[in-house]
Amino acid sequence: MFTWGSKTSLFLLVALAIGVTASPAAAPVVAGEITIVLPNRANLNSSNGVFDKDKVIRATDRTSNKHRQNLLNLKNNKGADALPEGADLSPRGEGEVALADQEDGTEWTGTASIGTPGQQFMIDFDTGSADLWVPSSACKSYACGSKSTYKASNSVTSVKKSGTFSIEYVDGTEVSGPTYTDDVTIAGIQVTKQWFSAVTSMSDNFATDPADGILGLAFPAISVLNQSPCLVSPCRHLARNFTSGGTDAAKYKGSLEFHSVDPSYGYWLVPGAAAKVGSTTAISGVETIIDSGTTLMYGPFDQVSEVYAQIPGAEVFDYSNGFFSYPCVPEPHISFNWGGKDWVVSSAYFNLGKTAEGSTQCVGALLGQTVLGNNIWLLGDAFMQNVYTAFDFDKMAVGFAAPA
Repeated sequence: MFTWGSKTSLFLLVALAIGVTASPAAAPVVAGEITIVLPNRANLNSSNGVFDKDKVIRATDRTSNKHRQNLLNLKNNKGADALPEGADLSPRGEGEVALADQEDGTEWTGTASIGTPGQQFMIDFDTGSADLWVPSSACKSYACGSKSTYKASNSVTSVKKSGTFSIEYVDGTEVSGPTYTDDVTIAGIQVTKQWFSAVTSMSDNFATDPADGILGLAFPAISVLNQSPCLVSPCRHLARNFTSGGTDAAKYKGSLEFHSVDPSYGYWLVPGAAAKVGSTTAISGVETIIDSGTTLMYGPFDQVSEVYAQIPGAEVFDYSNGFFSYPCVPEPHISFNWGGKDWVVSSAYFNLGKTAEGSTQCVGALLGQTVLGNNIWLLGDAFMQNVYTAFDFDKMAVGFAAPA
């Protein structure tokens, strides 16, 4: 199991859960835990508090690009019948970068090492993808010059595998390179023979990204390599070697409320969600993907419209991009519910800024865009920063608690 905290920092914890029950449920007992501090993200508005449209569009383009590639991976790995209803594989978005830097508020980073002895990397931890890649020492691309790189010959546990790894985004941004297995260490926990790519080609736009590479924490169904990501089975096994600890009770209040996930599409997808405004349920029965690699929140336009319809004075701000505006005062009370508590999205994360300087209308972090399917919502950091979130591989469940 691994968990995300909220507010000024996120914490990634790896542990074995042995007591998750039906949804919703109390927190499980776990056999051990590891903590990685993941710094908080920047805001997505300008210094004067005005909505930064270009910055938000870049974050949205990155999300669309990543999930389009995930849908292609799902189709390749499991066949076209595995795709969610309404999945669109056509090119979308015209973003200039596939991975923006932290100033755009679009990723969580933490440290990891690969090889024996360990080679250190700054990694983007992403619950919405399923592969590990870092730059290779053989990479001659401009972007690799600013990164830590992996040298296979320096690791006695490195094994080169057949085949190559490649991701190309719709804007032409890409990485590619050979595949390996090697030992991967995260906060002292070592995973042996982990599949990954040491990319030898990287688009120039990656040079401004603070991360060296990406660690995907979703399921094999959307893996380019079609292999289990780190933390699915190897880390779960390793966690059995720990005899003390538990979920970090200092980071949350009360108990964790767990809900079973449907991993069919390869994501941490929790079905049966309701979106509420105050005490009014705006829409129910939607499927929600909890994705640390997505900055904002997205749902099909018609469904998202039902939410904003419950906010007096809310209106469409930009139809083509799915932006809505609402009166800045009073602040709307937006929450999500999976059959237990209402998990509120605070104004600090829902409000993307005023529509213009001096305006009384603000832009919401919930956008009306169909990214993955007709009834699928993406809940990224705009939601996750409000809760303490636990991802349990053993029982296929996601848990939420109030942050301490």
